[in-house]
Amino acid sequence: MDLAPVLYAGAGLVTLTAALLPRLLARAPISMPMVFLGAGALAFTLVDPLPDLDPRAHGPVVVHLTELCVIISLMGAGLAINRPVGLRRWGTTWRLLAVTMPLSMLVVGVLGWGLLGLGAAAAVLLAAVVAPTDPVLAGEVQVAEPAENPEADEDEARFALTSEAGLNDGLAFPFTYAAVAISAAGAAPGGWLPEWLLVDLVWRLAAGVGVGLLVGWLLGRLFFSAPSEKFRLAEHAEGFVALAATFLAYGVTELVEGYGFVAVFVCACTIRAAERHHDYHHVLHQYVEQAERMLTVLIIILLGGAAASGLLAGTGWREVLFAAVVLLVVRPVAGLVGLAGGGTGPRERMAISFFGVRGVGSLFYVAYALDAADFGDEAEIWRLVALVVIGSILVHGVSATPVMRLLDHRRDREARRNGEPGRAAGTPV
Repeated sequence: MDLAPVLYAGAGLVTLTAALLPRLLARAPISMPMVFLGAGALAFTLVDPLPDLDPRAHGPVVVHLTELCVIISLMGAGLAINRPVGLRRWGTTWRLLAVTMPLSMLVVGVLGWGLLGLGAAAAVLLAAVVAPTDPVLAGEVQVAEPAENPEADEDEARFALTSEAGLNDGLAFPFTYAAVAISAAGAAPGGWLPEWLLVDLVWRLAAGVGVGLLVGWLLGRLFFSAPSEKFRLAEHAEGFVALAATFLAYGVTELVEGYGFVAVFVCACTIRAAERHHDYHHVLHQYVEQAERMLTVLIIILLGGAAASGLLAGTGWREVLFAAVVLLVVRPVAGLVGLAGGGTGPRERMAISFFGVRGVGSLFYVAYALDAADFGDEAEIWRLVALVVIGSILVHGVSATPVMRLLDHRRDREARRNGEPGRAAGTPV
């Protein structure tokens, strides 16, 4: 039987479903990734034959497919944020990046070494891989789109989770490079630490921020302030140029060996800042969101298929315990520690701490690192990361809608109590 017609028909059905599901599931305790994860598992269980989905056999394909999905998602996240960057205005974000992320990585590394018996390089890799809060699978708990009135600030929980996801996907890269360096040079810091500090930490981060600012500033001028209206793309509603911004920022940064993930998010925030009141941001974001959704659907279906066809084979209680502890203990506790004493309300702190969604970014990092160095039992590392990502899809997918609705309800009630006509987004709850 020729599988091509089946694949085309399936692709059409999946695309139509991806367009309908966000509206159908808007108030349900179930997320779109949950549906497609199950669909992928079912398809690869019932339909025979389908291609082998062992990620170890297709490392470069996994790297580039997940890479593309993440950078497009980062552009969407940056364009959606209304709040100008600042030390105080982004205080929650800085706490999550400076305290929660390193603390989570430290505990995960210790768990990898103590509970799972991994070597130093593999434990550091595992800590880096599960560190990012994913911008791809966290749509239910992030800022939805650029506001028509940028003066109406986002609620703190959605803003914090969006901005954290936009930055810590790139900030996980130095620690992935550290794991690769330890694998090559050994755990003794003298063999890898100086180069890691100067190149992988300082230079690559500085290059990512610098190129992102430059490309974003240039494109902002082109979009909104070009001398000729023919070049002023904001007047022509050309949404696909959001991909041009994404690829330019990422490609140029990678050419100078910087962190492209950081550059894309910084570029998006810079474009957003160029003219906050223009509805062109909505056009750009809508195009990016649709492209991201299609890539996400494809990756999640493949992940479900891989899980059903052997990726999780050999899973034991230690691996399951590890994934559960990472999602239900490590991230929530580290989040609460990082946000202690800040300006968020207690319910917002709990929501921000709990919804540390792990997803496509983790899949990218593990594929990238395993393609670059030898970390021992690759099957075990893939199994651990897949368990964390699948667990996150299920746990956070079930809880996101009801929890965020509860937060919104509490915020509305506080606004009415204070005599305000509508939701006070900045009111801590």
